[in-house]
Amino acid sequence: MTEHVLKGDPPIPLILRRSAAARRISLRISQLDGRVTLTLPKRLAEREAIDFALSKEGWIRKHLDARGEDIMIVPGVQMPLGGRLLRVEQATGPRIEIGADAVRVPGPQDRTAKRLHAYLREIARDRLAAACDDYAALLGRGYNRITLRDTRSRWGSCTSDGGLMFSWRLIMMPPEVLDYVAAHEVAHLAQMNHSPAFWAEVTRIYGDYKPPRAWLKANGSEVHRFKF
Repeated sequence: MTEHVLKGDPPIPLILRRSAAARRISLRISQLDGRVTLTLPKRLAEREAIDFALSKEGWIRKHLDARGEDIMIVPGVQMPLGGRLLRVEQATGPRIEIGADAVRVPGPQDRTAKRLHAYLREIARDRLAAACDDYAALLGRGYNRITLRDTRSRWGSCTSDGGLMFSWRLIMMPPEVLDYVAAHEVAHLAQMNHSPAFWAEVTRIYGDYKPPRAWLKANGSEVHRFKF
């Protein structure tokens, strides 16, 4: 894997990755971090990959502009929490407080992101555990454990031994979206697939899953722009 730069304003870093399975050049822009990756066949000259990127420069810049810039969590910035935009502010009290229009974090400003990150993970764990308990009871099956991660490619997963994994960033989304993802993974305890029988289970324990599923597809990647 090598790195190059597509010159311009601003310059765009390019990652070149070789693959024995690749038969042609492919281009991918991560919606999570804006990384531009070119995958190319083993024996293809790197110059050809750079020329290919140059031919797609307009498309690349259009997609990066649509994604927007990363947002650092510092006092004064607005961030989503439970589907609402809240301003991050410094608190005068001893603990983090979530209000109607702000989340207040005590301590030095250079510790704001770290403290808020830890706090939100705990809220996410409690909220997801409560949702999974409810949906597992409706399903009639138990789960073994809940694990939280900062996943790049999926919002949740279910293992064959009943382990549930979720992205802690679900706490930043509307509550109905978090609930849908919890119900989705709990339903896998009965159906380890995405067959009609699986979606019937999701409907039975959650209800109409199409609106939160559509929201997640359209807006979910936005929460990865916020850097803690």
